[in-house]
Parts: sequence; C-alpha cells; structure tokens
Amino acid sequence: MTVLSYLIPGVLVILALASIWTRALAFTSTRRVPKRGASLPVGGGTMHFVDKGTGKKGTLVLIHGIAGQLQHFTYSMLDLLKDDYRVIAVDRPGCGYSTVTKGDGASLGDQARMIDELLGQLGVEKAVVVGHSLGGAVALRMALDCPDRVAGLALLCPLTHAPGIVPNALKGLQVTTPWLRHLLGNTIAVPIGKITANKLLTQAHAPEACPDDFMIRAGAVLGLRPRAFVAACSDMTAVRLEMPAQSARYGDELMVPGGILYGADDALLSPEEHGTSMGPYNLGMKTLPGRGHMIPITAPQDCADFVRVVADQVL
Repeated sequence: MTVLSYLIPGVLVILALASIWTRALAFTSTRRVPKRGASLPVGGGTMHFVDKGTGKKGTLVLIHGIAGQLQHFTYSMLDLLKDDYRVIAVDRPGCGYSTVTKGDGASLGDQARMIDELLGQLGVEKAVVVGHSLGGAVALRMALDCPDRVAGLALLCPLTHAPGIVPNALKGLQVTTPWLRHLLGNTIAVPIGKITANKLLTQAHAPEACPDDFMIRAGAVLGLRPRAFVAACSDMTAVRLEMPAQSARYGDELMVPGGILYGADDALLSPEEHGTSMGPYNLGMKTLPGRGHMIPITAPQDCADFVRVVADQVL
C-alpha cells in the first residue's frame, strides 16, 4: 500500500475528530453566552440587538468590529450612555446571534442596508452611529448609502481604508473561497481558535492587557463557532474587495459630521492611515495615549465621553 492510502484515512479521521470537538465548543459557547436581546427579520437575514435607554438626548447605534459581537458594547459602554440616550447595540449580520440568509456572510453594503432596515423597523429616524474597527467601515458605509438616517459618526479605532498590511492576529481569516471557509469552520478552525485564543487576544489588545473576563462578559467565546469563523472570513474578503471603492466615495459623498477616537498605540490599525487621513472629510481625530485597539473594553469611559461630545453636537 502507498503512503497516500494511509494518509487520506488519517486526514479524514483527524477532520472527523475536529468536527466533533467543534460541535462541542459551539454548544458550550452558546450555553455560556446565551442570546440576550431581541431579533427582527430584515432583507437578507435577521438582526439581533439590545435596545436600552431613555432617549432623552437622542439615539445611538453601536456597531462592533471583526470577529466580535454586541457584548463589546454591553461590556461597559452601553451602561455609561443609557441614562441619556436610547442605545441600540447590534450584532453585525452573521455575527453573534444575527444571521444571513445565504450563509457566507454579508458584504459591507448589505450590512449597512440591513442595519438601516432594522432601525427603520425600530422607529429610529436619526441616530449617531458608533462604529468600532470594522464596525467603523460599516458606519461609514451607512453614512454614504443611508445618509438620512445618520446624524453623525463617532468612530472608535475605525477601519476607513483598505489596510496595507493585514495584522498577524487576522491573517488566519484570509480564506476567500466560501466552501473552504465552511470546511475549515466545521473542522479545524474552531479548535485552533480555542488553542490560540490567548495569543490572539493579547495581540488584539496590545499594548494593554486583555481583561480576564473578556471571553464571557465581552462574548468572545461566541467566536468558537463555525458561523463566527465563516462570517469573519467573509468580512476580511469584503474589506479587500469593497474598501477601495468605498474610500474613493468619501470626497464627494461623505457629508455626515463626527469624529474619530483612536488608541495612540493601536497594534492592529494605524491611527495615521485610518484616522488622520479622514481629516479632509470633516472627521477630526483624537488619540488616547498608551491605549490600543480595544478601547471600548479598556477605556469605556473615554469612549462614552467622546460619543457624548459628538452626539451633543449633532442631535
């Protein structure tokens, strides 16, 4: 018998065992971080969201970044804002407990449309849209495609242009073929994610420390599901395909006021490339010395104060 005749059955056994482990991890993750909000159907899927607050000073919409979920905002920021604002934190399509009909994730344009449709169903006429990381790109897309809904932008460490260099923490998500995403997501990707979680979270939070409760309180354990891996890979592909054309629209079409807050020592996205560059489009930037990329978690009060300044100017 040839080496190949032994190798193929061995690979199949490994994939089968990995699939069983994946199912166990996915089951455990949803038990540890259950669905905490409501869901509404929109064109292309369903949107899961948390809707709290008084609305005395208007409405805020919070959009999380890649491989994240709305718990990045319910961690602290939502509670810091709900006494004055109606605060709607969403799971982006395919993330958390939001779904997409086609199963391979949603384009940036589709995500913006789906969130806008949700806001229409919730009776929101105008809102300040707060976007963190990739959520910043989606917030910008809403300002371009749905400007009547967006009163202002408060962007936290946003992705605003196609990144020149993919950070090490995100390189494993560069899977462009849909069937391969599903194969990897249902076999080896989730176990690998479990094994490497501490390293990846350290990279994402650098130079700050990742909080000990991040996996549960910030919902990160929900990333240990096949659908989370598929959605994150789809988001990476969408960034590569869509951001050049999106950023080319800023000069003529981006009319929404607002601002940008960056961690000065962000290890994932360059403040100069994605923050300073937005100055010509009426989005001035401020920085937090010593802070990294995950400022909604590590500096929630600074982020909430920044959002309040933007909201008070436009609502």
